[in-house]
Amino acid sequence: MEPASPTAYDGPAARVTAAVHPEAAMLKPALVEHFQLYADYHRHPMNRLTHKVAIPVIVFHIIAMLDWVALATLPVGSGFTLTLGHVGFAGAIGWYLSLNVRLALIMAVAFGVCFPLAAVTPTWAVVALAAVGWLVQLAGHLVWEKRSPAFLTNLLQALIGPLFFVALLTGDWPQRPAERDLRAAA
Repeated sequence: MEPASPTAYDGPAARVTAAVHPEAAMLKPALVEHFQLYADYHRHPMNRLTHKVAIPVIVFHIIAMLDWVALATLPVGSGFTLTLGHVGFAGAIGWYLSLNVRLALIMAVAFGVCFPLAAVTPTWAVVALAAVGWLVQLAGHLVWEKRSPAFLTNLLQALIGPLFFVALLTGDWPQRPAERDLRAAA
């Protein structure tokens, strides 16, 4: 048996996943388990497509709405208002950092962009985006997946969804073979 690289993770889940998905060999076992559970709830390509549209919209509306809740004014510059959005951002990014630093930094930038966008988005538009985002996502589960969302069985899956799709985009988590075959045939 070859010695593992210093950044590779070992263990039963890591070995099984690495055998099937070599791209995932560098991920921590906890993240692999989260991604495997998430992927199990998102098998249908149309459901995944609805999530690729809905998740960014849902993330934006959640950050925007949490940013409406002021917690304290800090004596920084002309006064910085700490909001529930900032606390949620710090908590989510902190948890992501414990799973994968590179993906967490990408998420920090993506989530961070939501704050200035939320500041210029009218309240009615944030509420409308919330309704549209959730309807599109739930339609994916109802119409195509025929299974409830993963976060209904494990609330952490609500945070895994955005990270999962970033990992797909960066190649840190593989697409299902059926999806690759469909794209190759197109």
